[in-house]
Amino acid sequence: MNILLIRLKSIGDVVLTLPAVNAVRDNFPAAKITFLTSKENAALLAGFREVNEILPLDRAALRSGNPVKVVPSLFALLRRLRAGKFNLVVDFQGFGETAWLARLTGARQRWGSVYGKGRKWAYTLGVPRDNALHHVDRSLAILRVGGLTVANLRNTFDLPAQPQAAAREFFRANQLDPARPTLFVQPFTSTPHKNWPLENYLAVAQHWCAQGWQIIFGGGPGDRDRLQPALAGKFIVSAGVPLLVTGGLMQLSTLVLGGDTGALHLAVALGRRVVMLMDSTAPGRAFPFQHLDWALAPRLGDGVPSIVVHEVVTACERVISE
Repeated sequence: MNILLIRLKSIGDVVLTLPAVNAVRDNFPAAKITFLTSKENAALLAGFREVNEILPLDRAALRSGNPVKVVPSLFALLRRLRAGKFNLVVDFQGFGETAWLARLTGARQRWGSVYGKGRKWAYTLGVPRDNALHHVDRSLAILRVGGLTVANLRNTFDLPAQPQAAAREFFRANQLDPARPTLFVQPFTSTPHKNWPLENYLAVAQHWCAQGWQIIFGGGPGDRDRLQPALAGKFIVSAGVPLLVTGGLMQLSTLVLGGDTGALHLAVALGRRVVMLMDSTAPGRAFPFQHLDWALAPRLGDGVPSIVVHEVVTACERVISE
């Protein structure tokens, strides 16, 4: 049995397929499972224990408009999809792009999430997308409609040894003690309206620093300049380290605080306690899986910046005490 799973982006959405991937394995213990994802997310799949093969898609090359890049990349992809001889394809994303990829595999069984007109044709089983469901449950719904048994949900990310070692080395190089309580702060998201003001995160960090906690501010390579105030406040900044090393730093931390971003979903899958600041916890929003109580949202109609520092400190205290 050869099975292809598809989810191209983004970091958080790929992480949130993890329970569904594990459910596929539970139903097909001897299958070869391949996961097709965007090239930039391929490293993330190293922590998906049940995935046997990662198929990275260079979407930038395919969208470049340059025939020299597009044609060879497209034909190489088509050859690879056909060579996989997949019996079953599950498209967790349901984009027009992923619907085409599912169809082009030639698999006899093609299941997918359908939320756009004209895409159902790509699948032998198209499951209407229910926007009231959590992202994880949308993926699981496809499997249930396909007749698979979904029980004993496992949302466990297995961090490889190398990023774990790199995270321990980061602690050592920055004179951090893994035995001491540590707060990891991921202040920036990819969507500006989801961001809480950095000065508020700094105030929370100062509160916990006064309690004897170690503080790390994380982020992507482009966030380091934005985190100069954190450096000025004598906090450790890890922005720019590889994503899985960030995972290792979060795994060594006591609590992870931040916005609605992929890193925090990864922290949940790593077994860390999280406080996620969200603009809403309405049905369909991607709050920490199985932990709605770890999400903190403003009053209806107010934005994330309206959340006050005291509320966040209190939420952190509550989650830590659980």
